[in-house]
Amino acid sequence: MMAFGQTRKTLDASSTPGVWTPVNAFLKNNKALAAIVFLSIFPFLMPYEALAVKILVFGLYALGFNLLFGYTGMLSFGHAAFLGAGAYGAGMVIVHLRAPFLLAIAGGVSLAALVAVVMGLLSIRTRGIYFSMVTLALSQCIYYLIYNAESWTGGENGLRGINISTVGLLGIQINFLDPILRYYVIFVFVALALWFLARILASPFGAVLEAIRENEKRAAACGYNVASAKLLSFVLSGAFCGLAGALWAVHLSVVPIETVYYLTSGEAVIMCLLGGMGTYFGPFVGAAIYLLFEDVLTLQTSHWQLYLGILFVLCVLFFPRGVWGSLTDWTSRR
Repeated sequence: MMAFGQTRKTLDASSTPGVWTPVNAFLKNNKALAAIVFLSIFPFLMPYEALAVKILVFGLYALGFNLLFGYTGMLSFGHAAFLGAGAYGAGMVIVHLRAPFLLAIAGGVSLAALVAVVMGLLSIRTRGIYFSMVTLALSQCIYYLIYNAESWTGGENGLRGINISTVGLLGIQINFLDPILRYYVIFVFVALALWFLARILASPFGAVLEAIRENEKRAAACGYNVASAKLLSFVLSGAFCGLAGALWAVHLSVVPIETVYYLTSGEAVIMCLLGGMGTYFGPFVGAAIYLLFEDVLTLQTSHWQLYLGILFVLCVLFFPRGVWGSLTDWTSRR
């Protein structure tokens, strides 16, 4: 069997080098660091802190989806199940077990990863539109289970009572009720996720995922276990989305049932395509565009989805690589 490292060398050797400016070269080689630095000052660029937190969390949610869709080439319509599993997992650990903050986050990520294992084992047997529809169907099954487990999840009223006033990190007690401090507590987990994703993409396994995206049959012919790689990508994607869900639950202090609804899965697709699928920072750009658009237009009209749909169509027609993907392509050509 060919080693993972050989695929990385093959892909690197076959790629055409571009003419990069020093700034572009830095962004290319230090993607995680550049993203973390920008997000560290992000709340001061937004109208208010709650919107910055929402973009941060849903950017992470779209980032997890992008690992499966943008880098592995598998379009899922069921990622709300992972966001919801992470949110309800963290919420139930706090409400029913009275566990501390860090244990709640770990519980949410673990539950989302477990759901991803089950869904992945059932869905990766299919391809194309059949894979998308199976993930949608399984996600709706998760929604039904959460909706009917009223004693644990609150049913249609959502899970309430996730009250956290202080958070202990590295022996320091942080006031979680302060909006800026809350942002930076959540930012720590998002930064770790960004670093971990960068390590995945830079590894031989990341090259295998890209090989599966480009030509699955050729990747299998090279001797790779495509099914195992796809399942691992599915589980990692679910874990990232579960972390986003857990952070969303502790931020809101409640988990609405809409978190696991199929429309929330559609939001991940839209954010990823708006920002640029298969790009590292694109999901955060797409989340910012989507949520800023929603925040501004809901004050003006109740039909903001119509204008968002027009924006999405224009983006698909004229910026097929998404806003961030098109921008990076343009700068690399320059």
